[in-house]
Amino acid sequence: MNNESLYQFSTLTVVLLLVAFYGGTYLITLSIRKKTEDADEFMVSNHRVGFGMGAASMTATWIWAASFYAAATSGFTYGVSGPIHYGFWGALMILFIYPFGRRFRKLAPNAHTLGELIHARHGSSSQLILAFSNVLGSIISLMVNFTAAGALVSVLSPLSFQAGVIMAGTGVLFYTFWSGFRASVLTDFAQLVALMAIAIIIIPAVFFAMGGPAELVEGLKHVTPQQADFFSMDAILNQGAPFFVAVLAYAIGNQTISQRLFAVNEDHIKPTFITATVGYGAIVIGLGMIGLMALTLGVEPMNGDMNNLIPQMVSEYLPPFFIALFFILVIGSLSSTADSDLSALSAIIMADVYGKNIARGKPDPRRMLLIGRVTMIVATMLGITFASFSLDILVMLVFVGALWGAIVFPVIASCFWNRVTNAAFTVSVLVAMVLFCVARFELVPLTGLSGLFFELLACIGGGVIIGLMVFGFLGRTLGIIAGVAAMIAMLIFATGFLRDYTVLLASLTAYGTSTLVCVVMSLSSRQERFDFATIGEKVGNYDEALDAENRRDSDSIQTRPATPTNA
Repeated sequence: MNNESLYQFSTLTVVLLLVAFYGGTYLITLSIRKKTEDADEFMVSNHRVGFGMGAASMTATWIWAASFYAAATSGFTYGVSGPIHYGFWGALMILFIYPFGRRFRKLAPNAHTLGELIHARHGSSSQLILAFSNVLGSIISLMVNFTAAGALVSVLSPLSFQAGVIMAGTGVLFYTFWSGFRASVLTDFAQLVALMAIAIIIIPAVFFAMGGPAELVEGLKHVTPQQADFFSMDAILNQGAPFFVAVLAYAIGNQTISQRLFAVNEDHIKPTFITATVGYGAIVIGLGMIGLMALTLGVEPMNGDMNNLIPQMVSEYLPPFFIALFFILVIGSLSSTADSDLSALSAIIMADVYGKNIARGKPDPRRMLLIGRVTMIVATMLGITFASFSLDILVMLVFVGALWGAIVFPVIASCFWNRVTNAAFTVSVLVAMVLFCVARFELVPLTGLSGLFFELLACIGGGVIIGLMVFGFLGRTLGIIAGVAAMIAMLIFATGFLRDYTVLLASLTAYGTSTLVCVVMSLSSRQERFDFATIGEKVGNYDEALDAENRRDSDSIQTRPATPTNA
């Protein structure tokens, strides 16, 4: 299938669609724009986001361009179980953020980033490690979303891939620049309403245009036995398990998620996460079915690029009106996540880098706003630049998620266990990142003793993941039991062959290494045990602190005795 066989809009039509979308989004943000912005509102809306806005924003942020492209890639590559592995595990991970997020919010109710909490718990080195991982992840997320925009524009119009990337990046920056997180949340709500309405039309339309259930069942005869098997071990080990591991890391390490956690009204945290879980799973599994249909019909991705698969299917099988709806659907989904990444990056630089380190806890909120907006401009330029490389979206997702796995246990343990030290946090994350890279890129042969060494670390990592999940909902005792049982099961059944699945091995190695090093160093330390009550005292709102300081200065001037002057 080639580019000439696909329906394309004219250049003018695509430009008008983009101008209409981003122009309309900008007009929406004008309703909340203030002459003088507030730094706390710019980062977390003063912690007062309601249930409806919060749930919509969480769902829209999680449903991003990768949810379209990677879900379809998963269905196309792994067959029947592919969409389930992508959509179900991703949805479940939103739910698993809840118990840990509740603890984060309790410890630091006025925080803007998770890094601020870690700074109050450990100090600068641990905080900056977390901040660096978030910056890296958010820039790659921007790259992924802009890549999706470029692929969409290049398939559906005469415009080039680079033109699509630049227009999407500029458009997102245009409406997010002034009001930051508040603009992101407000537009997320509008974008999700449109996304759900269009998805309800587009997904069934493509499905039935391609032949419907009968064609799907018939086509399964022409795929491999593994692709036709709902319980395919190939899909589980290459897609399901690595994604299951990676998304938990996203849940803990991603500032776009923790930013909404700290922004939502505390009474609405639970229903917000439950609603986002259901909404995400339903839409994304449906999108993955398009990739499965492409597989059964023998469709080949245009130019061999998996990012072209969904635009290609929509362009081939739907009339122009539906293609235009799809265009807006994808642009809205990638924009809702890209604006969240810009808001997250600005908050990290404003609070973690400037507020806690450069300004040493005494920042100027007005300067923070300037820094935040400059950060957005720089991040957009970097995202556009890296998107020009047109890397595989699914590979990038798994890589970043696995790298974030190194911080999951140290972060959670630091918020529940008073013996974790700053040195244990820092060293455990660094060692885990090194060993992750060694395993992921096979810098040493994964055979013999070296292969067994990484498998043992991975078995520990598997136990840690299961243990943390059970601990979050059922408590410490059951969490330990479940974790130990999972580790023993992996030691029995996984050693000897896990080395053949490098992505999964490396991901689990990151978890296992950071946990092992963190626990050993914390237990061997004689440092005084930490008082969690002090975290809330150290993390507060920046504008309120400035107002309080100004009031103190004013009171001091008013009560100061007048200085006599010479005649």
